[in-house]
Amino acid sequence: MHGTPGATPPPPLPTDRLRFAMPPMHDSVEDERRHRKERLAGALRIFGRQGFEDGVSGHITARDPEYTDCFWVNPFGMPFAHITVSDLVLANSEGQVVQGSHHVNQAAFTVHSQVHAARPDVVAVAHCHSVHGRALSALGDLLDPITQESCAFYEDHALYDSYSGVAVDAEEGRRIARVLGSGKALVLRNHGLLTVGDSVDAAAWWFLSLERSCQVQLTARAAGRPVLIDHRQAVATREQLGGDLVAWINYQPMWREVSRGEPDLFD
Repeated sequence: MHGTPGATPPPPLPTDRLRFAMPPMHDSVEDERRHRKERLAGALRIFGRQGFEDGVSGHITARDPEYTDCFWVNPFGMPFAHITVSDLVLANSEGQVVQGSHHVNQAAFTVHSQVHAARPDVVAVAHCHSVHGRALSALGDLLDPITQESCAFYEDHALYDSYSGVAVDAEEGRRIARVLGSGKALVLRNHGLLTVGDSVDAAAWWFLSLERSCQVQLTARAAGRPVLIDHRQAVATREQLGGDLVAWINYQPMWREVSRGEPDLFD
């Protein structure tokens, strides 16, 4: 046995000497733009790692901090795993490219631009055709409060209970935005998932968490009858875990992994 019995342990360190990451403040619009683009490229690579990419479907948009009706987005047809900051495209609300050298997915802007227009508080919108999100959407179901993670979405996500093919008209996008309302996420029936956040990090985390929660719900139902968390506890858990700052904090380990492991994303 090592150590000295009864030895006095070291005193606690002052909390101001402990590091804890928080969303950065920016000195200029240029710095904020660069930050959003870096986080967007990183999020797309993470989504690629998770298998969310499906052909040319799937996109994340990030509002430009200066031109607030324009949005950075992944280039049409480029693999998520290869995207760098310099590959990103800036498009206006009509889906017209104003910076960059690639096309954009017009279906992306049909929905994303309307969500951004309806929600000025939203910086980023994520939508991909992930496997478990599509499976839950095919059932026309919402998440049940059966885990701590799913409670973050309790009474804060909605079902878009319609399917009319690939969304290519602005009115469809406006209907989707209306159903989203002030929530953080949508289940698009027979289609997939959509999440929003006040940062790229938050929107990306909500998508990751929503997809995993869909997987857990489908697995639990296949195994038996899930036990629901009661309304009071579900609301209390959402109040603790359902904010965008909590989402940002939860996302940081994934950001650190991709930014350190794949530094070429900053090119």
